[in-house]
Amino acid sequence: MKSMNTTSLVAESADTAAPATPAAATPAASAVPSARTLLKQFQQQFPAFRDCLPLAIGIDKQILARMPDLDRKTMRTALGIHTGSLRYLRAMEKATVRFDLDGVAGAEVTDVHRAHAKETLQQRFKKEADRKKAERDAAQLAEADRLRQEKLLQLASKFSRNG
Repeated sequence: MKSMNTTSLVAESADTAAPATPAAATPAASAVPSARTLLKQFQQQFPAFRDCLPLAIGIDKQILARMPDLDRKTMRTALGIHTGSLRYLRAMEKATVRFDLDGVAGAEVTDVHRAHAKETLQQRFKKEADRKKAERDAAQLAEADRLRQEKLLQLASKFSRNG
């Protein structure tokens, strides 16, 4: 009997402790800006982000040097959103030079990086075209099914009146 009471007390204390843990974690989580919020901040602060210029290799180190308290994971996510955007990929596709945070030209953009941007854009456009085609095909099938059902109902009502 005693072990059951101890177990139920442990379960009760775990149940009461569980809600307090997320509440305690929430303020810390809200102190870290979201990746999109951070990206907007980068766009306001740095010409290379605002003008969507090809970023210098190692731009993350430049950002951390200026913003040492930045959450690295959030920064990497923000960089991924930025460098994966259509606008950035289009800029990279035609770029010849990379830029630092202040918009100062630096190293050249390699053919490999231009080709990667072009390939990524092509894959994205193909995926979007495939998705739209699938939607059109599904809509056509639904319309054909609706017409078939309508004709069946017309036939059924025609024969039920004559019968």
